[in-house]
Amino acid sequence: MNETNRATAREIANQYLSKGDALGWFEELYAQANGDASIIPWADLIPNPNLAAWLDKHKIRGEGRKALKIGCGLGDDAEELARRGFDTTAFDISPSAIAWCKRRFPETSVLYVIADLFIAPGNWRSAFDFVLEAYTLQVLPMSFRQKAVEKIASFIKPGGTLLVIARARERTEEEGRMPWPLTREDVNGFKSCGLMEKSFEDYMDNEEPRVRRFRIVYEKKIE
Repeated sequence: MNETNRATAREIANQYLSKGDALGWFEELYAQANGDASIIPWADLIPNPNLAAWLDKHKIRGEGRKALKIGCGLGDDAEELARRGFDTTAFDISPSAIAWCKRRFPETSVLYVIADLFIAPGNWRSAFDFVLEAYTLQVLPMSFRQKAVEKIASFIKPGGTLLVIARARERTEEEGRMPWPLTREDVNGFKSCGLMEKSFEDYMDNEEPRVRRFRIVYEKKIE
């Protein structure tokens, strides 16, 4: 990621946070980019390698099951899920991001939706076999995270799967600057929402410089 672009994103985010708006900066950033993906610090225009490696390792095939991508950005992860056979819905709070996805992938099978995680459509509740949360929680202020965790967990069908990928840190380490690495305690909130932890990876990725990540698989309990 370009550090200059990350600094710009932080500046825009801080402007909105100072006004008590923790989410408005996403649209501001995508709108300012005006079609230039290099301005978006997390837009590599390829599927997240931490996602692709997991899908490959476990030979995941969608077989028509329903998947949801949280905070889809420019769509690469959603398209990868669709390519692997999932009936995929992807949403972002930014209308500019969703319009950008539709321009990039005009023949897509993905349903791209403008939506706010915290007031998502009611018919998404318990509607998805597979939910992907990658890098959204880590750009939300701490005061928003537990509510976000609860909303994400609510989308999963009983017996369904949630995959979480995030930057990681110890609770004793400084939180640092946005994107704020998550602690084990942050992600443990999913277990209080009816999810069982099936696997937990704490590893250094292959970026330069290398970044510590969590990659966690949860399953929703069948009542």
